Amino acid sequence: MADITADGPKNGESTFTVIVAAAANLGIAVAKAVAGLISGSSAMLSEAAHSVADTVTEVLLLAALKRSEKPADEDHPLGHAGERYVWALLAAVATFVGGAVFSVYDGVHTLTQGEDLGDPVASYVVLAVAFVLEGFSLRTAVRQVRAEARRTRTPFVRYLRHTPDTTVKAVVMEDSAALAGLLLAAGGLVGGQLTGSGVWDGVASILIGALLVYVAWVLGRSNAELLVGRALPPRLREAVHEELLADEHVIAVVDLTTLIQGPDEALVAAKIDFRDGSTAEEIERACDRAEARLRERIPAVRRVYLDPTSRRAR
Repeated sequence: MADITADGPKNGESTFTVIVAAAANLGIAVAKAVAGLISGSSAMLSEAAHSVADTVTEVLLLAALKRSEKPADEDHPLGHAGERYVWALLAAVATFVGGAVFSVYDGVHTLTQGEDLGDPVASYVVLAVAFVLEGFSLRTAVRQVRAEARRTRTPFVRYLRHTPDTTVKAVVMEDSAALAGLLLAAGGLVGGQLTGSGVWDGVASILIGALLVYVAWVLGRSNAELLVGRALPPRLREAVHEELLADEHVIAVVDLTTLIQGPDEALVAAKIDFRDGSTAEEIERACDRAEARLRERIPAVRRVYLDPTSRRAR
């Protein structure tokens, strides 16, 4: 599972990645819509809906990044890092409703009602330009993920699957789906030209919708898991356990709870059994030393709550 550290993904990097994706998708959406109307291609109109959904998604992700930066206050003592996952979850819903549903509907409508194939030249041009722009956006996101994966010594695919920075994960998955969708739309156009039938275009539109359903499901599940509460990876939980036991006054860690609160923010709460005879002052100093060691070894640990608890009492 991907590690989490305080010098990990910064909001500045993630914001730039999302802005690049949003700018690319907004221009592409307009071009696809015009090309779809000219050519009469349902797959191109589905791709336009896909790009509109992606643009809305990126706007929601920008809101997630901005709101998650708000500091802790009296009403929100643990900060607002969790808002990132709320807005990212809404972005996944937008992908499903705005792109997938329209694409499947348009594809089914084409298969049942047929369509008049117009001039596909504009569509081919738009698909080519869109492929270049989407590729650039994907490259920006992948570079950020690769840098983080190298820093944490985690394989790229594994890091992408488990990273708590779901905004960048969303951009990578949506841009990858966009490139696949462009190829499907091109296939539908070519099939329609060669056969004179709109069936190919309708099937391509449905496949684009199915692709968006998958992306929305994966992103929705990832954000829901983090909203419910996900612990630190096993290797880091073991590191926390080791640091807590390192003090001479500590006998055992009775109970340990860790919680990822954001891409670079985690909480540690533990019940500690101290040696009999340890004074209150010695216990306080032991807790201070344990917290200092935890922060040094795992900089993402922002909050540490240690509760002296006897194993016999438990």
